Amino acid sequence: MPFELHTPLSTALDATSARTLERAFGMTTVADLLGHYPRRYADPGELTPIRDLPIGETVTIVAEVLSSNVRRMRNKPGAMLEVVIGDGVGRMSLTFFAKKAGQAEWRQKELAVGRRGVFSGKVGMFRETVQFAHPQYELFDDVDAAQRRADARRNVPIPIYPATSAVQSWQIAKMVVRVLDDLGEVPDPLPEPLRVAEGLLTARAALEGIHRPRQRSDIDPAVRTLRVHEALTLQAALLQQREQVRALTATPRSAASDGLLERFDSTLPFALTPDQQAVGAQIAVDLAADRPMNRLVQGEVGSGKTLVALRAMLQVAESGGQAALIAPTEVLAGQHLRSITKMLGPQLAPELMPTLLTGQMSAPERRKAALRVAAGQALIVIGTHALLADKTTFADLALVVVDEQHRFGVEQREALRAKGTAPHALVLTATPIPRTVAMTVFGDLDTSVIRSMPAGRAGIQSHVAPLSEHPYWWQRVWERAAEEIAGGRQVFAVCAAIDTSKDSVEAGDAPPPDAEGRGPRWGVVQLDEALATHPRLSQVRRAVLHGKMPAEQKDAVMQAFARGEIDLLIATTVIEVGVDVPNASTMIILDADRFGVSQLHQLRGRVGRGQHAGLCLLVTEAEPGSPARDRVEAVAATLDGFELAEVDLELRGEGDVLGASQSGVRSSLRLLRVVKDAGLIARAREIAAGILAEDPTLERHPGLRATIDRRVTDEDRAALGKN
Repeated sequence: MPFELHTPLSTALDATSARTLERAFGMTTVADLLGHYPRRYADPGELTPIRDLPIGETVTIVAEVLSSNVRRMRNKPGAMLEVVIGDGVGRMSLTFFAKKAGQAEWRQKELAVGRRGVFSGKVGMFRETVQFAHPQYELFDDVDAAQRRADARRNVPIPIYPATSAVQSWQIAKMVVRVLDDLGEVPDPLPEPLRVAEGLLTARAALEGIHRPRQRSDIDPAVRTLRVHEALTLQAALLQQREQVRALTATPRSAASDGLLERFDSTLPFALTPDQQAVGAQIAVDLAADRPMNRLVQGEVGSGKTLVALRAMLQVAESGGQAALIAPTEVLAGQHLRSITKMLGPQLAPELMPTLLTGQMSAPERRKAALRVAAGQALIVIGTHALLADKTTFADLALVVVDEQHRFGVEQREALRAKGTAPHALVLTATPIPRTVAMTVFGDLDTSVIRSMPAGRAGIQSHVAPLSEHPYWWQRVWERAAEEIAGGRQVFAVCAAIDTSKDSVEAGDAPPPDAEGRGPRWGVVQLDEALATHPRLSQVRRAVLHGKMPAEQKDAVMQAFARGEIDLLIATTVIEVGVDVPNASTMIILDADRFGVSQLHQLRGRVGRGQHAGLCLLVTEAEPGSPARDRVEAVAATLDGFELAEVDLELRGEGDVLGASQSGVRSSLRLLRVVKDAGLIARAREIAAGILAEDPTLERHPGLRATIDRRVTDEDRAALGKN
């Protein structure tokens, strides 16, 4: 009986192979194995270079046996076989130990001089020679024994699969061939007319072409077909998710004449920016509809997203609806409470009763806050993950606001929404998202963008302080900080670690080394100690802030800084988002090359928020031309977060931009690349939208429905939003 894609590997293969694949790669079905695509192809006629092999990594190469030698062990029974293989440019040795000399001699005959094959193992060094110890290998056909078969295979690419020490590439290849030989019908995600019109292979032909191509020209059409399948599956799943939300019935929340929103707007001492007005109008229409809003608002740091969200909260509050704002940290939640209360003013704040609810509050405080929320007295509720607790209930949850979406997953957003009856959802992010990533990751949300900045901002200047070329600039950085403080302004100094002492590193509390094996030079602890002896900064009011401090202490420090009682705040990235101190003029980022582009941009956005010009000093020891230095230079070159998002994508690749937590996205994006395949993704979205418009439940498209069910699980759907 032929296999199907959902057939368990324990049925398709022997039990040992199935267990090994599950342990090594989490594979359980035939589809999982066939979705483990080759990472490259070797050519039997061209030997793979040896001289560039990375020490310590498990690799697979194609090489030729050059010599072999069996030596008996001196002090114990057995023998050692040393085989030298080469590629015409470099050489390496293979070492095999055998308990009996006869075993070594048998292997020596098998690895005869002139034989070619695929060799795999962990690259090591012994006496300045690259070697594999006990490698796995598979030799090509013996030309003398099967000349014609060897000639036929000469141009057949050899698939090289991502492998582990437990499962080698050719072992995977053999399993794939075994499964393909017995594979039955493979459903096509695309209907036949559309498949032909798009110039794609059948799903079965694409799997054959990628796993056992007969020639190089078979590979590209197979890869293109499977990329379209991935894009179509993902976009159809996202569009389905969006339609599921739209199908719900929500309570319309219209703004009333002379209502809370109109009263609030009349008290604003400034005019909304054009983008705030436009996005606010979109949200107002969404909230007045009888289906839930599901909108993402992207906005530069300091562009006024919180004000836009507050106006939405006021609109739902007019009908007694509650709004819940979930923030990623205690510091940010407390900051939101204070800024929202201040914006509402003494007239509106008592009516809306903004209430904080976090896990770090004392039990009596939390009970009191929870009672206000449950009774409907608190029309604006601000909190952290404590809002998701089963004990937290709402009287009439009308609007969910998620701040800094990249810190939360869809499942958390939905857990909060489940506390109301189809409440509206507003997702905020100050991390600009490239269009292709937004389409791929946030395709279930309507998107708005705030680009214009409020008037009265003095702007920010950014400079790189490259200590590798100018070590004396270190002193100038701190002199500059002292000058700002002397002028009555405040300074942030951000470190990549809390503590970089030997004890902290050995305990595993310090960040891991970078690609060059270097850890961060400066921790909060070390910088505070160093500045305690600085001629000018030792006398200023300094404080430290990091994630391991108790919540009350963190909040107290941040409030003191906001009140101007601290001149110099030495912190980790706990101050990355949401901290608003208009008097803070200078941001000094140490080991700047340890941060990502979006992180640097976020940190920089903490200054220049008032009448004083902002200054950002990016201190780095990274060498010119290195990827780490390029990141820092890119941030210094522009203040446009959307431009930086594209740069970040180019520098790092979408794998890192989407993040390791993107289990669903990463499992779906096996071949798809959101930058290179932007056009293909856009086309796939058009196709998916057309199919779903005619057939929302995919009853007439069983191939696509089966692919979505198989490839996009509930967990994957949840992970789609974790950027």
